[in-house]
Amino acid sequence: QVQLVESGGGSVQAGGSLRLSCAAFGYKYSTYCMGWFRQAPGKEREGVATIDSDGITTYADSVKGRFTISQDNAKNTLYLQMNSLKPDDTAMYYCAEGICPSQMLWWGQGTQVTVSS
Repeated sequence: QVQLVESGGGSVQAGGSLRLSCAAFGYKYSTYCMGWFRQAPGKEREGVATIDSDGITTYADSVKGRFTISQDNAKNTLYLQMNSLKPDDTAMYYCAEGICPSQMLWWGQGTQVTVSS
């Protein structure tokens, strides 16, 4: 069993930055992928960024060049550095672990990011 706990969300003005963290507790599946997803009100959940066990990353087109996903294996923590934030980035952000991108097995409770213009 894996438990994921996100933190770092908040309210910022457009152009600002936030760093999300996701602490993982429980068994670490070394072959699994981890990722960040987000869901805005009235919209479907979408993938933001993923990182696999080899450190290979993928990003949604909408965040390329602005967001960076990384992980600290020693701390069992996943990060999402978000720069140049836009109002369209406003959403609940979730971290997840599993088989990227569509078979994620464990999800965190989410952390809210709100970007004002």
